[in-house]
Amino acid sequence: MSTTGQLPKFPAPAAAGPSPRTLTTTVPKEYVHKTALSEVLLTSWQETAPDVHTVTAEWPRAHTFYSSRNRLHDPLLLIETIRQTIPLLSHLAYNVPFGHQLIWDHFTYSLEPHVLRTETAPTEIELRIVCSDIKRRKDTLSALTMDVEATRNGVLLGTAVARFTSHAPAIYRRLRGAYGDAREAMARAVPLPPPVAPQRVAREHFESVMLSPTDTRNRWQLRTDTTHPVIFDHPVDHAPGMLLLEAAHQAVHAALHPLEVIPVGLSTVFTRYAELDAPCWIEATVLGRPEAGREKMTKSGAEPGPKSAVGTQSRGGSETGADAGTNTGEGPEKGSGGSAGTLSQTDASGLIHTRVTAHQNGQELFSARVTARPLEEVSRTDS
Repeated sequence: MSTTGQLPKFPAPAAAGPSPRTLTTTVPKEYVHKTALSEVLLTSWQETAPDVHTVTAEWPRAHTFYSSRNRLHDPLLLIETIRQTIPLLSHLAYNVPFGHQLIWDHFTYSLEPHVLRTETAPTEIELRIVCSDIKRRKDTLSALTMDVEATRNGVLLGTAVARFTSHAPAIYRRLRGAYGDAREAMARAVPLPPPVAPQRVAREHFESVMLSPTDTRNRWQLRTDTTHPVIFDHPVDHAPGMLLLEAAHQAVHAALHPLEVIPVGLSTVFTRYAELDAPCWIEATVLGRPEAGREKMTKSGAEPGPKSAVGTQSRGGSETGADAGTNTGEGPEKGSGGSAGTLSQTDASGLIHTRVTAHQNGQELFSARVTARPLEEVSRTDS
């Protein structure tokens, strides 16, 4: 394996008929911090200018966790693809030694949902990444910002901005203290609580659900399954960023249920580590436009419910029992207003904005603003 700027290249084998000029393979799994080769999405990398890189990726037609829905790839596939470029570029382009900890600081993405359409073959993605605001500590990378443009067959799929920091093992151990041992941290993880019904969070299987119901509307306990083969591909000492982002997406689906949506944008700042030995609480608040409350109606003609009906209850609120039936997949929560209450809160572009926060031990871990589009609008655009 090369660490000087180019991935190893292998010649095509001799064959009786025409052979491809190059062979498609994944990058070594160690460069993307995965132990399962099947989870590696990146296929190549090259530096096209100083601090400018082109990375290619291939998405499977059906992923075991980031599953497609309504013939659309899961937006988390784009996020995971970008996440894999962080260690790849750190090690290959910026000489970060293996063993350093790479930690997200903030992350933003926006995508075009119709470009997520699945086809009969795996999806080829190209990322153009510009790195800036590069910080070093004693000639070793300590922080970096990536501006990402993702395309599919030359068509813009989305953009993203990711800022991360890099910590040497000794510094990370001092930073994490008693929480620094990954295996010990995972052994202390809180018992796994029961999941909400998968269909409420746009998942097919209980094993893929990251939220557990509580007695407060639009508030859930994070399900941190340390045996999950994708989220916990290897031992870690805190809840991974991908788990929190997946939980944020699922919270949006649950808050807007039964309206089917697809997340098309997110902006978040990670302020604290999500520890494994204490419950973590996820809350969602749908952000509405009061002036639109009586302008937009559902096809049934029903007037939207009150703005506070969808997820404005605070953590310590007195409303209880609103999540009754979440394990059985029953209808919309009492007082939620159903799809009428949520459609009334779309903006001029037909988007719904939701704020999702995570708290643990009384402290905020992250706050995200997630933008979603009703699936029926995406289907109408495609037709």
